[in-house]
Amino acid sequence: MSNKIALGLLMWLAVASSACSINPTTSLPIPSKVTFAGQTIPLERNDLRERYDREQIVIAYNHSVTTLQIKRANKFFPIIEPILKQYGVPDDFKYLAVIESNLDPRVQSGAGAAGLWQLMPKTAEQLGLEVNDEVDERYHIEKSTVAACKYFKSAYNKFKDWATVAASYNAGMGRVGEEQDQQQTDEVVDLYLNPETGRYIFRLIAIKQFMENPKSFGYQFSRDDFYQTVRTKDVTVKDSVGNWTTWAKQNGISYAQLKEYNLWLRNRKLTNTAKKEYKVQLPEKADLIFNSTKINIHNPMWVFF
Repeated sequence: MSNKIALGLLMWLAVASSACSINPTTSLPIPSKVTFAGQTIPLERNDLRERYDREQIVIAYNHSVTTLQIKRANKFFPIIEPILKQYGVPDDFKYLAVIESNLDPRVQSGAGAAGLWQLMPKTAEQLGLEVNDEVDERYHIEKSTVAACKYFKSAYNKFKDWATVAASYNAGMGRVGEEQDQQQTDEVVDLYLNPETGRYIFRLIAIKQFMENPKSFGYQFSRDDFYQTVRTKDVTVKDSVGNWTTWAKQNGISYAQLKEYNLWLRNRKLTNTAKKEYKVQLPEKADLIFNSTKINIHNPMWVFF
């Protein structure tokens, strides 16, 4: 046997051995039905089954995104859930924030939508938020959630169906209502919509399945994998602020830390001639140093060991 042939055989054996050590990629079981906001969505129909399966596969194998979604949910779901309950919106609507922004409150789309709920400027203002060069409350976790709830309630008054409300959040009430009339059906899963909206409900119910039990998607987290809970206190600002860096230092934190907990501050100053009252959140200094004992797990199903 020549040296060249022997070398080739050794390389083939190395590749074959390496391939055998790779964990196999598997598909996930497809449930016969799922629920959203108290409504049952059957998946026995072939078309609905395939549309759902597409989304759960994307979730299962998009590890970097979904891992961050779970970690962020542990921070933001405790804030979002009580507001949804206060406004009479089903708890499952918290999953809209997951698919809208990956629970990243900093994100802004190319079209100009911003924050956890990806609100456009005009829509945000119509829902009662302040949006300008100095203050943009789309980045305010609590206030933007209240604004989203106002939309959900308004859409429910129109459609009387929570799944349709969710679809309208993506496509708009007018578009969904028009398609219902033209296609002569009120069942949102039976509407032929643009590709993004057509996937929206199935992304929503798939992310709900994942968030409720990530173990079933092959994910394993320990308690220490999650982020520490950082307590904050509100400081009322009623006047103009010439420089937020100076203001932050006077309150014992850096400008970066001020921005971290108040993303809605969009300028280095605040021209508050109207003497409007703002609540600025300051982190508790004791919580700024990592301490694993201060990690609170919002959902016990998220922890594997």
